Amino acid sequence: MLLDRAIVEFDRAMRSVLAPARSVRPVPGDGLPDVALDSAEKRHVVGLMRVNHCGEICAQALYQGQALTSRDPVVRDALRTAANEETEHLAWTEQRITELGGRKSWLNPVWYVGSLSLGLAAGALGDKWNLGFLAETERQVEVHLDGHLQSLPEIDARSRAIVEQMRQDEIKHAETAVHYGAAELPTVVKRAMRLAARVMTGAAYRL
Repeated sequence: MLLDRAIVEFDRAMRSVLAPARSVRPVPGDGLPDVALDSAEKRHVVGLMRVNHCGEICAQALYQGQALTSRDPVVRDALRTAANEETEHLAWTEQRITELGGRKSWLNPVWYVGSLSLGLAAGALGDKWNLGFLAETERQVEVHLDGHLQSLPEIDARSRAIVEQMRQDEIKHAETAVHYGAAELPTVVKRAMRLAARVMTGAAYRL
């Protein structure tokens, strides 16, 4: 049983980092007409979408680690549901990057390993802290996506639709975590998470 689970999780990790993601839901904005962006706008949008794709790689690893160490099957199911929606976010951002002629971050494997370690540690602390980490992560992602909506070109409706739907999903994930008993994280932990996120987003935008 343990070996089977390890194989499943290893396969999940490889697919998250290396394989094209799939989406059950339609890609937000897929029916909207694309627009001609100038070279600077295109580079900027690709950079933002690369950051978002990288963030979803991290989310996959984080939820995987948390689910592996969670003690409550209900919490594990909630984490798996969130992870499935984050996989769709991977597919959406990857498609948009490809449409714009961009590339994904070269550092995705590094972010995956780091986030998996954080997820394992959060889960080991107990489910209320596990869920607290999930809720705070999603709140910070919501703020991050709000910034992207302000920064994306107004004419780029396709990218904006993707980011807006991602934002709505992240809000729902945070609310789910609170519903299941998430603890409020200490301020110092929240600040450390924001600092780590700034490092990741700054690197992913360029690399």
